[in-house]
Amino acid sequence: MADSADSHDNALARRGLMFILSSPSGAGKTTISRMLLAADPSIKLSVSVTTRPPRPGEIDGVHYFFVDDAEFDRMVEEDDFYEWAHVFGHRYGTPKGHIRNALKEGQDFLFDIDWQGTQQLYQKDQQDVVRVFILPPSIVELERRLRSRATDSEDVVQARMERARAEISHWDAYDYVVINEDVNDCFAKVREILDAERMKRQRQTGLIPFVRELMS
Repeated sequence: MADSADSHDNALARRGLMFILSSPSGAGKTTISRMLLAADPSIKLSVSVTTRPPRPGEIDGVHYFFVDDAEFDRMVEEDDFYEWAHVFGHRYGTPKGHIRNALKEGQDFLFDIDWQGTQQLYQKDQQDVVRVFILPPSIVELERRLRSRATDSEDVVQARMERARAEISHWDAYDYVVINEDVNDCFAKVREILDAERMKRQRQTGLIPFVRELMS
């Protein structure tokens, strides 16, 4: 009897969620995102559209959808984005596509976006959005991480540091804030947040018929 109950519980329908990870550049959101996608097959990366040219190794449709300015303008005019923003001279946007239908089927999506995108997305779909902000352990460590990449000029590093301070000021617009002092500890906390949010009563759409059956 217990096995049957467990099986039924595991099969309960659940509405998916939009799990947002934001951080200033260099604080670790991309690393945490990759770890989460590798560890959890139930969440998919929401692939953004960008006018930025591809970097070495980036694949169209996998890392980003790369488009020109005219195509991006068309998508804006046709309301094809949940959100979009200017970042370092280029535009990035989250295409609606099949996301809304997939959420109804229980599919979770991971968003690696900044605070502006988070705000826009939350305004359009509050019930499905979970907002997590990742902070560096210190501003000195953040600058060290940026410089260790050895891919950006001094001007770019300084621009990223200035932007980082501006982004950090929006920390209180998020549901959760995690300090990334150790990447494995940070990742563990992010997974705990995701697991807890999946179990929220309002997302457990299968509970209503299940409880009705218990009470009949």
